[in-house]
Amino acid sequence: MHAWIRRIYVTTRAFTLTLKLSAILLALLTAHTAVAQLMLSGNENKIELTSGTPQAASNPQPDSLSLIDFSTFPPQVRHTPGISNTVIGPPSNLAILSGGRRALLADSLVMDSSATPDPWRPGTSMKWLDLTSNPIRVITSFDAGKQPSGLSVDAAEKFAIVANRAAGSLSLIELAGDTPRTVQTLDVCAPELSISDVAIHPNGKLALASVQKGGYLAIVNVSDGKLTLSDHKVSVYGQPYRVVTTPDGALGLTAGQGFAQNGIDADALSIVDLQSTPARTIGYVSIGAVPESIEISPDGQWVAAVLMAGSNYPPTDSRHAEKGELAILRRNGKSFEHAQTLPTGRIPEGVAFTSDGRYLVVQAHPERQLWVYELQDGTWVDTTVRISVPGMPSSLRASR
Repeated sequence: MHAWIRRIYVTTRAFTLTLKLSAILLALLTAHTAVAQLMLSGNENKIELTSGTPQAASNPQPDSLSLIDFSTFPPQVRHTPGISNTVIGPPSNLAILSGGRRALLADSLVMDSSATPDPWRPGTSMKWLDLTSNPIRVITSFDAGKQPSGLSVDAAEKFAIVANRAAGSLSLIELAGDTPRTVQTLDVCAPELSISDVAIHPNGKLALASVQKGGYLAIVNVSDGKLTLSDHKVSVYGQPYRVVTTPDGALGLTAGQGFAQNGIDADALSIVDLQSTPARTIGYVSIGAVPESIEISPDGQWVAAVLMAGSNYPPTDSRHAEKGELAILRRNGKSFEHAQTLPTGRIPEGVAFTSDGRYLVVQAHPERQLWVYELQDGTWVDTTVRISVPGMPSSLRASR
């Protein structure tokens, strides 16, 4: 073969190989992007909230899960009926793991017609889900404490912690392959104080737990696969419900209602300095009436809070409102400042940012919809995209 022909041959083969490698890399990146933009919505049909207090729904359809893929827009959605979940408790009773392949779900209630005054009783069930299966499949179930509610998974996905609301305890769950199991249950408070949610610090060495009726955050140390309760309690505004930490680990954030019957009085976000010794609350930001849930953006620069704002009252009540509210706060050093308040669906439950921070989703409970917002030039706007789900959306979590 002539030298110049050989050079052309080698160059052509190298170019072809480069194209193939580029195509493979692009496919891998695309697949990773698709996985990274997932959200999971738990949709309940057993309990409705429009009368002002939780009531058992008549002739309910099965509960369901909805998996939303934001790798394209509008997002792709697939629904799986028949997987039980609940609206009772903070909307943080599920989490997506393993790059979008698995999920952990706390199913805290069992319907019981003999129970009074409400036709349900606390359960103990946790579910380990296969999100790659269509429909979503329950791989295994196992027990936590009484009424497992808000949960958190550590950054390395070695363990999870769930707040057992009716037991006043936290359960430590070991995540190993497809056989997660509860390895410890730690008593934190009296059951009537209603421990509701938990947030694991990014370093995996401590956790904050919201003791709702006690009005404080409990600090829990994590070491050598064991939880220990600190004597230190962090005082916060009102009745803390959902709790999160900033991605840099500097701050803890929680929000909840003040006096249980305030209804339309403004409540506040509490900001906890986790770098001080001991940790302490350093400020409050007014956010509006009755925050159901809060979430921090992946870059730590935004907080979204969904507010009942009177939408949880029946139409006959003078405090009734047709819409809920979405409060947006922007980070400013060790604090946050109010940036926007947007209308959202009635009785908003969960709220979540996509992992790229571009979109924000809010659950509208009685409307059976997910409302989608987008960040455009530093401002959040309603895209007017509404995702219908086969139930009343009650819990929401995004992949990391």
